Amino acid sequence: MTDPLGQSQVLPYVFGLRKRGYELHVLSFEKMDRYREHHKTILNLFKENDVHWHPQDYQLIGGIKKTLKQVRRMHKVTKYLNDIHQFDILHCRSYIAALVGLKMKRKHGTKFIFDMRGFWADERIDAKLWSLDSGVYKRIYKYFKRKEVEFLSEADYTVILTHNGRDEMLSWKSLQGKNPKVEVIPCCVNLDLFDPTKIQSDDQAELKNKLGIKEENFVLGYVGSIGTWYMLDEMLDYFKCLKAENAKAIFLFVSGEKPEYIKEAAEKKGIDVNSIIVASSLHSGVPLHLSLFDTAIFFIRPTYSKKASSPVKQGEIMAMGIPLICNAGVGDTDAIVIKYKAGNVIDELNDATYRENFIQKEAFNSQTIIDGAKDYFSLEEGVDRYEQIYKNVFE
Repeated sequence: MTDPLGQSQVLPYVFGLRKRGYELHVLSFEKMDRYREHHKTILNLFKENDVHWHPQDYQLIGGIKKTLKQVRRMHKVTKYLNDIHQFDILHCRSYIAALVGLKMKRKHGTKFIFDMRGFWADERIDAKLWSLDSGVYKRIYKYFKRKEVEFLSEADYTVILTHNGRDEMLSWKSLQGKNPKVEVIPCCVNLDLFDPTKIQSDDQAELKNKLGIKEENFVLGYVGSIGTWYMLDEMLDYFKCLKAENAKAIFLFVSGEKPEYIKEAAEKKGIDVNSIIVASSLHSGVPLHLSLFDTAIFFIRPTYSKKASSPVKQGEIMAMGIPLICNAGVGDTDAIVIKYKAGNVIDELNDATYRENFIQKEAFNSQTIIDGAKDYFSLEEGVDRYEQIYKNVFE
């Protein structure tokens, strides 16, 4: 919960459901560096919203043995809490948590919701974190693919992020005849926070001055982490083409990534590093930073597992009325962009298609994009769907 993703994609739903009368306990595993830095802030949020938090120590180092130890701890703590509170539902976010949820359902009859997020085992392969050439990882992969079928078959409800992912999953031979109950809920956005009408021009001017952005600059923007899935080199290639067309263009990264990493990658491509700006921000400050964008960009590796991916950044960008450039083949991303006239989708990543897809903010209707975000990514709608799932579980 001390990670940005927990703050944007767990806490808002949890607090929204609490307001509707559900008593909730959150069991999370926290990276200790982030926990030490942010736990007081997050704990206060839990207290303000009357939700119980049971943070545990998440350890990155130690391999599969350490992971198994933490799974056992997760089960032990869950059983302890269940003995006290007699939970009606265990809502398990991710495959690791689902190992515990399924065990509790089988042993104690607790209702089990599998919030799968994506095709986790396949993501590990696509990201080259696991290799099927390794006997150990091949066995681990096959184990989780078997468990995946058990989760989907025995869960009282499954949540997946995209229609593309749902359709792919329901086509699997292993699920034929099992008819899992599945609901699609994308990564939603807090429209009260990501609201361009709340942006003050004085705050924009102050931030521009702080970042060294001039009025005449054209700002291409990226928001979020840069890691396994995000194609930094290709985004820099796009910017290099844009810079050749518009000398006033700058590339603003709103990211916790080290500036040196991004600037070194740009320098290798012959891009003037003075045109690269990297700024970090707390989640609450992201809308102001986004308001400086003329257009936004994100390229994600279109691997098999990404059929089930819903980028958090898409809803945030659209909620601010900013047109975006993205690539095809990732979840429902391209379909959403096209449906809501929210930007351009690039099918092939090369200089020719980049040059064909330079866009101006004025060429798009910001209100249409905002309305698309409200229609598709509304947090309130996401909470509605989760509440309906809870109700359906007990029908």
